[in-house]
This record gives sequence, C-alpha cells and structure tokens, in this order.
Amino acid sequence: MADGGVRAPRNAKAIAFPARRRGLRDRAVLIASRVGASLLALALAAATAPALAQQDAKVFQFALENGLQVTVVPDHRAPVVTRMLLYRVGAADDPPGLSGLADFIQQAALNAGNATSSNNGARNCAFTTHDYTAFCQQIGKDRLRAVMSADADRLANLALSDRNVRDGADAVLADRRARVDGNPQALLREQMEAALFLSHPYGRPVTGWPEEVRHIGRIEAQAFYDRHYPPNNAYLVVAGDVTPDEARADAEATYGKLTAHELHPRAEFAQPPRLGETRLTVLRDDVRMPLLLRLYRVASYTEARPGEAEALQVLAQLLGGDPTSALYRELVIRRKLATETRAFYEGYARDDGEFGIFARAKPGVRPEVLQQAVDGIVSAAMQTVPRMADLERAKTQLVADAVYLHDDQISLASAYGQSLAIGLTAQDVEDWPNRIRAVSAEEVRKVAAGDVILREAVTGYLLPATQ
Repeated sequence: MADGGVRAPRNAKAIAFPARRRGLRDRAVLIASRVGASLLALALAAATAPALAQQDAKVFQFALENGLQVTVVPDHRAPVVTRMLLYRVGAADDPPGLSGLADFIQQAALNAGNATSSNNGARNCAFTTHDYTAFCQQIGKDRLRAVMSADADRLANLALSDRNVRDGADAVLADRRARVDGNPQALLREQMEAALFLSHPYGRPVTGWPEEVRHIGRIEAQAFYDRHYPPNNAYLVVAGDVTPDEARADAEATYGKLTAHELHPRAEFAQPPRLGETRLTVLRDDVRMPLLLRLYRVASYTEARPGEAEALQVLAQLLGGDPTSALYRELVIRRKLATETRAFYEGYARDDGEFGIFARAKPGVRPEVLQQAVDGIVSAAMQTVPRMADLERAKTQLVADAVYLHDDQISLASAYGQSLAIGLTAQDVEDWPNRIRAVSAEEVRKVAAGDVILREAVTGYLLPATQ
C-alpha cells in the first residue's frame, strides 16, 4: 500500500493480473519491472563501517556501524534524489494466524511520516511484498538530510497504541475491500496462489486474510516491529544528484543514530511437491467475458540454475510479451478466440517464482476451447526452438525495457533495492542485460519443456455467473 501512483513489484502480490509492469504483482506505489531488478544481498561487515568501495563507475556501497547497508547510484541529470529504505521482512514473515501484519506495519509507518514528507515536498511511495517492505521518497537534493532525519525519528519512535493498531487494521481491511474484494481478477489470483504454493507462505495474500487481520493487536504488532525493523535488517538505496561522500554523511547523521538489534534467522520453508495440476473456477455476477489464467510454480532468480531464469524471462516475452508474441498472433489475430493475451515471469523472489499465462475470451468462445488453444501454443514451445528473428526481437525488447526503466529515478533505485532485499547483488542488476542477450534458442525450449509443466500449475477460470 502506498501513495504516489506507481505500481509495486509483483511479489507485492498485488493480485491484479499482470499489467506489465512489474511487477512486478499490485498495490503499492512503486514500479519495478520484473524486467531487471533484483535486490543486493550485501555481505559488508556492519561493525567496521568499511571505506567506500566502488563496485563500478555507477554504484557505490558501504555499511554504517549499526549494520545499515547503503548503496549509492549517482544520477546528476536533475537536482533531485530518491531515497529508498527496504527491510528484509514481508508477508512471508507474518506469524501464523496473523497474515497482513507486515502490510499493517508498512501502512502505520507510512502514515506516520506522510505529513513531514509532504512538508518537504517529497513524492512518497511504499509497498509490502512477500519478501521485503519498502519506503521511498523523491526529494530535492537540498532536502534529503531533513527527510532522512524525519524518517529515522519515525522509525525509532513508531507509535503502536491500542487505538493506532485498531485504526491501522481497519485501514488495511478498507484497502483490501477497495483493491481485492471488489476485483474479480484479484480474487481469482489470490485463490490460485493459495492453491499453487500449498503450505508455503507465498500462498497467503500480502494484504492478509480478513479474519486474521482483525486479530492483530498492539502486543503482536509491537513484537513484530521490534523484531524485524532494526537498521541492521535494512538496505538504504540513494539514487540521484548526490555523491557517495554526501550520501554517507547524510546517512551517518540520520540513520546512524538508530540502534542495531540482534537478528533472528528468517524461517526457511520447504517446498511441498505438487502431484498434479489444480483447476479452479470462479463464477461472478460482475464478470462479462470468460477469462483464463494459468500460474506455474517455477524457479526464481535466486534459485535458478545459471541462465534458467533469464531463459524463462525470454520465453515469457516470446509467448505473450507484446502483439508480436505467439499467444497474440494465434489467439487474437489468426483464430480470433481472445481479445487480450499475456505471458509473464515473476522471478524476483527469495523462494519460488511464477510463470503465468492470461487470455480473455471473445464473446461466444467457450473457456475449454481457449484453454486447448493455449495448451497447443505451450506444447509447441516445448518441442520447437524459437525462430532466430523472434528470439532476437524478444531479447532486444527486454533489454530496451530495462534501459527505459532506469530513466526513471524511482525505478532505478527500486531495481537495485529489490534485488538486494532478496539476496542478489548490484552486479546482478548491472549484468542482467548481458545475461539476457546470451540466452540461446535451445535454452528457451529447455525451460519450456522442463519448467512450464502442468504438474506445477494452477489453471483458473473466471466466468459470468449466468453462463
């Protein structure tokens, strides 16, 4: 949840169907195209505050004595700076029976700082994903320290009174009603992800199940906050018209005052084997045209073999990335079965990622006919390598999207920030275009045959109740 009008990453599991992007999945206000952003898992020694290390000409990294990891991305095209603070805590860390708690804390912290940020002319954004929680502000460079100081004070003194917690839970539920409960597509995806991930917490919505959100109390909220939000569990990304020395001085004067706490290991969850495809049908009075969504459980960027995640990214572009893709050409143009198609890979996660296919049927087309057509296209991808011209076009488009993404300062900060938070590195962000360019046609066919399989899938239909 957040303001600013930018889409949050998919793992925010924002539950709407992918509107590429990026994501990345939903509700908050920051856009991070699944296209090339992964958070850096810095292993800098927090206690020694090492000297600035230049990773390359673009990125500088250091750590404060309290363990806060800092990444600086200079961008001097305009006198503005984006500050993004990411905590390695998300909906996957919600205690059993209290889903939505990480999202609740994010909203409480955002609301506590909105007035100060607005007074400094900041553009705010915040969102919660299953893996991390992010707060960002874009500000004039001369106001950066003031905003960082106010942010540090807010985080150190977040008020979680009984009334604030009750009001916060009500706000989370109201946000859910607005974004999920009245959105048939969001409800379908939520149900499908619960089936896809079995016992893994990725199957719980970031917004929480309403019955569990209502059980959040002050004691539970305070304990969760104290456990997960010290500076040594966070990454700070500063992108914009600032030098590394300036960013370090501002960070030490503000966030450097925060006290580090002993961190508890995050829970590691087994991935229960799926024994077969799951099918789910949702009937709604507010649905007009049948819709098909299929989600596959696949390897993420943090789990994949070398080149596997990049090949899945290219496969998604080939199948349904734009009007030149296989799904659009076959279902919309040639056979006229659908009005809209999409394929997507959401791989920026600590654990499993998702590969998805979406198609909206034309009037009079039965869902099973649409599914058979989709199955045929996927089967062809499993058996045949893509044409070289199609492959090169897909890779060129992905790389171009990443370049355009970095033209926006908030998206630039997010690209580095979200990668660090899930355990990747700044170098992973920098190298991503070259890894995409290196994907071969045979690698694409192999991931289609080995990863995009029905045993690892949930197929969902959203149908008019009167059909």
